[in-house]
Amino acid sequence: MKLAMIGFGQAGGKILDKFLEYDRRTGSEIVRAAVAVNSAKADLMGLENIPEENRVLIGQARVKGHGVGADNELGAEIAEEDIDEVQGAIDSIPVHEVDAFLVIAGLGGGTGSGGAPVLSKHLKRIYTEPVYGLGVLPSQDEGGIYTLNAARSFQTFVREVDNLMVFDNDAWRQTGESMEGGYDEINDEIVRRFGIMFGAGEIEPGSEVGESVVDSSEIINTLSGGGVSTIGYAAEEVETEEKGLLSRFTGDEDGSDMDAANTTNRITSLVRKAALGRLTLPCEIDGTERALLVMSGPPKFLNRKGIERGRKWLEEQTGSMEVRGGDYPVSESSFVASVILLSGVTDVPRIKELQQVAIEAQDNIEEIREQSEENLHGLVEDDEDELEPLF
Repeated sequence: MKLAMIGFGQAGGKILDKFLEYDRRTGSEIVRAAVAVNSAKADLMGLENIPEENRVLIGQARVKGHGVGADNELGAEIAEEDIDEVQGAIDSIPVHEVDAFLVIAGLGGGTGSGGAPVLSKHLKRIYTEPVYGLGVLPSQDEGGIYTLNAARSFQTFVREVDNLMVFDNDAWRQTGESMEGGYDEINDEIVRRFGIMFGAGEIEPGSEVGESVVDSSEIINTLSGGGVSTIGYAAEEVETEEKGLLSRFTGDEDGSDMDAANTTNRITSLVRKAALGRLTLPCEIDGTERALLVMSGPPKFLNRKGIERGRKWLEEQTGSMEVRGGDYPVSESSFVASVILLSGVTDVPRIKELQQVAIEAQDNIEEIREQSEENLHGLVEDDEDELEPLF
C-alpha cells in the first residue's frame, strides 16, 4: 500500500522518520511521500530521514519557532492559520500514486494533538483518497494536561479521519525505562507493526507472490466505516535450510520436507498470540466490526490452510463476518510474523478511562482558575488598601 505520510508535531515527526528508515532497510517502499509539520524549529532540525524541503515550520508569527508548550488549542489555531503552508508541501506529493494519506501525531502534546485533526479535515475536503490517522496516547505518568489534551484530540481526530489507528504508550512503557529510551523502542514497535501491514501486497518484479496476497483494497475495505483500530503482532524465528539447523517453526529435523500439518498449527498459534497478546490499543476483540490477518515471512513457511484456519478462528473470536486474510511473502526474512488489524473496536477500557480522567482534569483546571482569580482579586484589594494607584 502506497501512503503519503504527514508527521504532525514532535512525536509524529519522529515516527515518520522511523518509517522512512524502515522503508530503506526493508525495501518495502510504502512511504511514497513524507512531510513533517511542527511549530518547534528544533524538533524539525532533529529529523534525519525527511528531506529539508518537506519540513514545514508553522506558527512563526505567534510562537517564533519555539513550539506551543502543550497548548493544543493554540496548536489547532496555528494549524488553521498556516494550513496553506502545509498544503504547499503537500502539493508536491504525486497524489495519483498513493492509495491513502496517513496523518501521524502524538495526542498528548500541543502541536500534533491540536493540528492533526485540522489537517485531516482539510485533506478530506480536497482529496478523494482515504485519510487515516495514527494517534499515540500518552502514558499516565506524563501528567494531567497531556491526558486532557489526548481526550480532546481523540474525540476530534476520530471524527475527522476515515479511521483512527491508535497506539497506547501506557501499555508499552516498561518500569524503570528512561523516557527517551522507552519512546525509541515504542516508535520501533509502531513502525514494525504498521510497516508489515501496509507493506502487504507491495510485490516488486521478480519477488515471490503469495498464495492469497493481501492488497491495498483489502486494507482500505477493512478500515472503511470509520471508528478506532488496533493492531496485534506475533513473530517466531525460523532457521533456514542453508544454516543446516533444526527448523523451529516446522519441526523438521533435516529442514528439507515441510511438515504441512505442523506448519498449519504453528500459523494458527501465531494468529492467536497476535490477537490475544499485546495490542497497540488494548481492548476486548469480541464485537470488532472488521478484521484483517496478514501472515508474513519466507514463502515456504506459509500455507493457505494455516492462514484460512487462523482467519476462521479470528472470525469466531470477533463475531465479525468481515474478516479478510492473506500472506505477504518476504524471502530474506528470518521470521514468520502474524499481523492482525482489528477495525471498529468498541470495548476499549483505556479510552473510557481517558475520558473520565479528562473530565476530572477539566473540573480541576476550572477550580484552579477560579481560585487563582479570587486570589488575584484579594491581592489587588489588599494592595489598594495600602497604596495609591499611579493614575
